Amino acid sequence: MRGIEALLVTGVLVAGAGIGAAYADPRSDYLMHCAGCHLADAAGVPPYVPSLAGPLGPIVASAEGRDYVARVPGAAQTPLSDDELAGVLNWVLLEFNRDTLPAGFRPLRGSEVAKSRAQVLADPLKLRAELWPDADGT
Repeated sequence: MRGIEALLVTGVLVAGAGIGAAYADPRSDYLMHCAGCHLADAAGVPPYVPSLAGPLGPIVASAEGRDYVARVPGAAQTPLSDDELAGVLNWVLLEFNRDTLPAGFRPLRGSEVAKSRAQVLADPLKLRAELWPDADGT
């Protein structure tokens, strides 16, 4: 229940202050655009909604993984700008995956996200299984 309350409070504060998406921070953007499915703590509801807490570090260790996280439909189709989406993805990676990030992790850039988003990913589960066959699917 705390996740939903945080989402509602954030929405009320943003709306009540007259603040648009241009002034939102990555955490607020996550709460507004991602937490409805992945929950405020990024736990998701496996196997239906994957967890974003922990498993992304090894994924973003490769160029294919960096591309993948920006192409998943929920991310790629969000109304956020490329720079805003990069901010959200980096926030998720640092907030919920810090211990699993590769050494020397470089944050995603808006230009990198733009290039990835331009390539529609029709079956993210299939690609994930191909790229990371040992992943647990959460």
